[in-house]
Amino acid sequence: MENNETIIDQAIANHILHKANTRGHANHGWLESYHTFSFANYQNQERMNFGVLRVLNDDKVNQGMGFGKHPHDNMEIISIPLEGDLEHHDSMGNTTVIKEGDIQVMSAGTGIFHSEKNKNNDQLVKFLQIWIYPNKKNVTPRYDQISLDLKDRHNKLQQILSPDPEDEGVWIHQDVWFHIGKFENEFSTSYELKKSGNGIYAFVLKGDFRIGNIVVKERDGLGIRDTDTIKITANSADAEILLMEVPMQF
Repeated sequence: MENNETIIDQAIANHILHKANTRGHANHGWLESYHTFSFANYQNQERMNFGVLRVLNDDKVNQGMGFGKHPHDNMEIISIPLEGDLEHHDSMGNTTVIKEGDIQVMSAGTGIFHSEKNKNNDQLVKFLQIWIYPNKKNVTPRYDQISLDLKDRHNKLQQILSPDPEDEGVWIHQDVWFHIGKFENEFSTSYELKKSGNGIYAFVLKGDFRIGNIVVKERDGLGIRDTDTIKITANSADAEILLMEVPMQF
């Protein structure tokens, strides 16, 4: 029997486990990117989306390099910086820099152009680029970013995104909630889904976790359907995880 390191994808009842080493990979020299779901030249009919979660890219951009101006429409786009500084420009007139602890969101709606660049010439920038199908099309494009206190995710789940402009974190046009937690070894907590019919996709940023009886390691992804609650236990020190609760129908 294969051990946990060499399992490709497991479809277990209401679970789908995506091991880190099975993701799509692109290396353009200035950009190295891992794709959990089909993207650009990585096309896998078994990996098109998890509910309304369409794209989960794990990007690393070299010093002073970046993505030139390019268009988007009718998509909710979330950037989560993990290391370094990412400079943003868009057709709405925004010029900003995001760093670890910041969350950036764009509702592309009727259409926007934007560019992203590593602001620094002496270090990499690492960030997650996430696309969510919206529940409203052709909305007026919007941009937002906030800075969060990293201490508020120590041994608890810090909400970073929701569908409610008055709630914690940024908001988008979809019934989606994102949380990040950073836990000490053997710390356990539970997450209760906020909307019936939603699923949850867990992505391990650092360390190892046990979710229910499934072990997930750094950069593994685990999608869970048909559940109201999940239990999370850290299996290593400073283990960090991103939880994305999303509608399964769109």
